[in-house]
Amino acid sequence: MNRKAFHRRAMMFTGACATLVAASAHAQVSLSSVVDLALRNSTQIRIAQANVQHAAAGLSESKDVYLPSFVLGSSLGYSYGFPVGQPSVYNLAAQSLLYSFSQPDYIRSARAALESAQLSLKDDQEQVALDTATAYIQLDNDLQQLQALDQEKQFSESLVSIEQQRVEAGVDGRTELTRAELTSAQVDQKHLHLEDDAEEMRQKISHLTGIPATGLTTDRASVPAEPNFTDAPTDGQITSNSGIRAAYENAKSKTLLSFGDEKQNYRPQFGFGLEYNRYAEFNNYNEYYLRFQHNNFDVGVQITFPIFDASRRAKARESAAEATRAHVEADQAKQKVSEQVLVLNHAIRELKVQRRVAQLQSDLAQEQLATTEAQLQGTNTGTGGGQQVTPKDAALAHIDERERYQGALDAQMQLIHSELSLMRSLGELENWVHSATQASPQP
Repeated sequence: MNRKAFHRRAMMFTGACATLVAASAHAQVSLSSVVDLALRNSTQIRIAQANVQHAAAGLSESKDVYLPSFVLGSSLGYSYGFPVGQPSVYNLAAQSLLYSFSQPDYIRSARAALESAQLSLKDDQEQVALDTATAYIQLDNDLQQLQALDQEKQFSESLVSIEQQRVEAGVDGRTELTRAELTSAQVDQKHLHLEDDAEEMRQKISHLTGIPATGLTTDRASVPAEPNFTDAPTDGQITSNSGIRAAYENAKSKTLLSFGDEKQNYRPQFGFGLEYNRYAEFNNYNEYYLRFQHNNFDVGVQITFPIFDASRRAKARESAAEATRAHVEADQAKQKVSEQVLVLNHAIRELKVQRRVAQLQSDLAQEQLATTEAQLQGTNTGTGGGQQVTPKDAALAHIDERERYQGALDAQMQLIHSELSLMRSLGELENWVHSATQASPQP
């Protein structure tokens, strides 16, 4: 990670910690802070970070075979007759690889595996950001709809009261009262469903970030402006997806590994060895060896020529098959993302039209409500003309206006969900999440 990225992460973490403290007191937190906390606390991210550490250790291991390894030991013992072992007071041994035709491929393979793990970590971060942002915006949508439902509930109860009076007066039949009670019950049902969904989103955000779920609310101003997808995503944007790049780096690693395994056959290997032994004086070596000495030293180079090894040949074929499979899986991942991007791009265009229709219906309901209230006011003052407007009509207009408003919120949420998914596929979600913070003026 470069210095600029490190400072950016540090600032993000500091801001997230400050927001976490504020969230505990005020139960309100911004979208960018929620995402930053999730990126630090998510178990999925911690697993991916462990995979990066594992891959980094594998790269070090592939390089460290050229460094001598030292072993210090002792094998003290008594011998009778001809000595059958090498009883030594202490011994020191060192060995290392000097050169292998396979090892450079193994090192490149490990380096590609590390790159794949880092890209997989980035891909997991995008997924966690998507999960967190979706839950946050869904919670914000639920809270808006609950507020509208509270108002609709008042109007539905008013409608039930009006219908009871009209039934008692003989103006309407019992069916109209049942219909009003059904409307009120449906509002209760939807209210309960939204409360459950909001609680579920709070719990999800809490599990991702560590923020207490109780009383958690959103900061609507922290949600950035809607992204503008003017053109269809290019092939370059699709291949920049971290998951796709990780898959191809993994395939590259498997290919290099198969090259190394293939070179294990018919190619020599050079090793270095060193050993020092201090033999014990109380053993009877001097009785059986003409020139016995206590200090013994050995150093040399070992050259190995593999002539025939069936297991190594099979291993090379196995590695080649795994490399082929990894390349096919990478191509498959790219095709899958390409199809997802195409579907999402088309869905966004349709959902924008659907949102426009829902918004116009909401606007029309508001205009009709204003007209109904004006007519009702005119009737009450005795100045109204045309068809007489009743309180029942006004209550129904209020209920319809609230329902149309909630329909517009639903259409907006469906559009945002598709846009977030598209940005995640293109690797642009984290930048979008922090765009509102970056665009805000600094104090």
